[in-house]
Amino acid sequence: MFRFGNRCFLAFTSSVYSGILPNVAEAEPMGLPPRQQATSTRVADAQCTHGPRNRACWRNGYSIATDFDAKSPPAGKTVEHFMEITNTTLAPDGFRRLVMAVNGQTPGPTLYADWGDTMVITVKNSLQDNGTSIHWHGLRMLNSCQHDGVNGVTECPIAPGETKVYRFKCTQFGTSWYHSHFSAQYGDGVVGAIVINGPATSNYDDDMGTMTLTDWYYDTVFALNIRAMHTVGPPPIAQNALINGTMKSSHGGAYHVTKVKKGRKVRIRLINTSIDNPFHVTIDNHNFTVITSDFVPIKPFVTNTVSINIGQRYDIVVNCDQAVGNYWLRADVSAQCSRNANQGNIRSIIRYDGAPETDPTSIGIVQSTGCYDESVTPYVGNQVPQDQFANAIRKIDMDFNVGASVNGPLVQWLINGSDIRVDWSNPTLQYVKDNNYTFEKKMNVFEINQVNTWTFWVIQTVQGDPVNIPHPIHLHGHDFYVLGSGPGVYDGSTAGLKFSNPIRRDTAMLPAGGYIILGFPADNPGVWLMHCHIAFHVGGGFSLQFLERKDEIINTIGDLGGFSSGCDSWKKYWNGPNRVYQMDDSGL
Repeated sequence: MFRFGNRCFLAFTSSVYSGILPNVAEAEPMGLPPRQQATSTRVADAQCTHGPRNRACWRNGYSIATDFDAKSPPAGKTVEHFMEITNTTLAPDGFRRLVMAVNGQTPGPTLYADWGDTMVITVKNSLQDNGTSIHWHGLRMLNSCQHDGVNGVTECPIAPGETKVYRFKCTQFGTSWYHSHFSAQYGDGVVGAIVINGPATSNYDDDMGTMTLTDWYYDTVFALNIRAMHTVGPPPIAQNALINGTMKSSHGGAYHVTKVKKGRKVRIRLINTSIDNPFHVTIDNHNFTVITSDFVPIKPFVTNTVSINIGQRYDIVVNCDQAVGNYWLRADVSAQCSRNANQGNIRSIIRYDGAPETDPTSIGIVQSTGCYDESVTPYVGNQVPQDQFANAIRKIDMDFNVGASVNGPLVQWLINGSDIRVDWSNPTLQYVKDNNYTFEKKMNVFEINQVNTWTFWVIQTVQGDPVNIPHPIHLHGHDFYVLGSGPGVYDGSTAGLKFSNPIRRDTAMLPAGGYIILGFPADNPGVWLMHCHIAFHVGGGFSLQFLERKDEIINTIGDLGGFSSGCDSWKKYWNGPNRVYQMDDSGL
């Protein structure tokens, strides 16, 4: 074990990779869409080059044994993308409805880069009556919180007709997604996938790219969000779900098809981009190897099902060793915590080369209905300092409440008694810029002032709430370490908590009526949101902000170019004659 700053790490030798053949590789150009990467060479390579027979390697001494929180490659190339957000109508399952699309499609284009590259993404807001902001989910945004894309926190929304440039270094590798943080807007289509190429904990031949899973509603999610905020009862039920933006229904549509070759091992990058539905994913007649949870590489394990909650990602490797044919990939909704009108029929097709272009007749397994996170072990082992825990642990109470409003009952999700309400025209980063640390109560700001030490948080469900359901908790700016969770009330002890290489990820499930204990090092000055990723709950106030090392933020993040002009253009729009809507939820 060795120490880096105030963090301890379990050491791995660079020549040993669990379950991976060392020193056999191919030269492979990265940063290309799937199936365009050369995967033919099988020669031994003393330089440990990344390729199908040695995915553990990367380049220049970096490999799967590198802890990307402690070290990332030197600056790579600059990768530029352009996205335009527009109003349109689409029929992804045959039912035509209003959609907010990215470059004319939903999900939007997948953004590719390599580990160590810098992404520069220009976003143009061509929506008629909506602002927008784009959050890069799970990206650490080290020293770059001004590009985290959270309106009311790190920026003002992008006004209609205006453009914003986001810029950040890819210090991690793996799979994630981007989405609007402007109210419930992402549920109407403003989402897309991200792939940052890097090493992996298991070998494979072909990268099949991303597979997004999302619930799909025939009403706009903006309308449903307002309905949910003023209705005491279960949230609206999705009419369907989409896999990579398509699905069949009584209105038409089509199943997504993944074409594979017999005898090959393929990587599929699963992403849950829903607003309310968690899924259990299976592939008929196939087991698969799980190699990542969120961005974190894990010790590979073989299973026939994976539970993927909202905001989470799992990369899987499938051995295409069955008879040539068509097989269902199934995404079954976790019925104990959510509902979907097309439950049991949310599918895509795994089609072997040479199989007929027909629907599968394969039979699936009996699927779990529970809501839970997979138990995984990070590949690079980190030690959480237990000696800091007792003095650093802080409590956050999460409560459900029904208040009153002019529109009837008001469903609220409270953090220490407060449902968050951001100010789109005066984001928290503006407070920091002005050296003003007097915050409104409903901003739900929690300060973290320690430097390069650990901070620990127990999120505790208030007991006796009439609504007890699980909540997928997502943190911006960090991966957190999940030390423990359980039903009921946390007793304050360390018994049963895991400090040696615990689960590490950016989205984890708070159990129904229970608690979760999270820790992370205070090593990224900025303003970082933490929230439930059920969009209806975010709209009802289930969010808080960590103000981390406030005195260092401005000097650390550097260039704020575009921040003030972006807010000026937003305020001109918001206070002018062309505004159509009010902010009628949390703003997030």
